[in-house]
Amino acid sequence: MQIEGLKEELAYLKKNHEEEISALKGQVGGQVSVEVDSAPGIDLAKILSDMRSQYEVMAEKNRKDAEAWFISQTEELNQEVAGHTEQLQIRKTEVTDLRRTLQGLEIELQSQLNMKAALEGTLAETEAHFGVQLAQIQALISSIEAQLSDVRADTERQNLEYRQLMDIKTRLEQEIATYRSLLEGQDAYYNLPTTKSA
Repeated sequence: MQIEGLKEELAYLKKNHEEEISALKGQVGGQVSVEVDSAPGIDLAKILSDMRSQYEVMAEKNRKDAEAWFISQTEELNQEVAGHTEQLQIRKTEVTDLRRTLQGLEIELQSQLNMKAALEGTLAETEAHFGVQLAQIQALISSIEAQLSDVRADTERQNLEYRQLMDIKTRLEQEIATYRSLLEGQDAYYNLPTTKSA
């Protein structure tokens, strides 16, 4: 697009140059008419030749200037295009590297997700296994606690029976002691007259 613009600008300069030439030709014609009317002895051919030489020099200069300007603009544009092309290549390389990095990260992410799923499965199995074991242990503890409660109840019952038996034993011993003392008193009573008679 910039090259097309430069071409259009060059054509515009050529058009202006042609218009300037036409204007100069008109001026030359007017001067010739004036000089013919005022001084018929002047060498018009020489004047026209000089003006033609000046015109050709000026035209060549304008052509060279326009050509130099066009070449300069074209070189700048080519350098700019080359710079943009190099930057574009660098950006393409960076995009390629980023895509490669992204693919690597996506693969690593998928691997981590798979590992996470596997660990979650293992955790669920472990929780289920230990849940069963915990339920069994709790059932065993409940059974032991029930047995312990029964043992405590039996122990308390046996202690109560033991205390009752001890109370009975104590009362029996007291009664036996009482009977013994009574018996001993009777023996002493019956043995007393015999002693007196003797």
